[in-house]
Amino acid sequence: MQIVYDARNDLLYLRLDDRQQPVVNERVSEDIVLDIGEEGRIVGIEILDASHRVNLERLLPVEYAGLRSK
Repeated sequence: MQIVYDARNDLLYLRLDDRQQPVVNERVSEDIVLDIGEEGRIVGIEILDASHRVNLERLLPVEYAGLRSK
């Protein structure tokens, strides 16, 4: 599993399956999008406005994309 946080867009992405495959995006709520891959399996989870919904410090290790604004 890979966890990436994009501070510029406040977006958290949890990649559950690293295989290259076509995915379909399925919005399950206003701020959560699932990437559905082969056989209907969840490949990734995208969380918008992540800093307001998840305790980011507890998700280690986190790979930060972009600079964290103060």
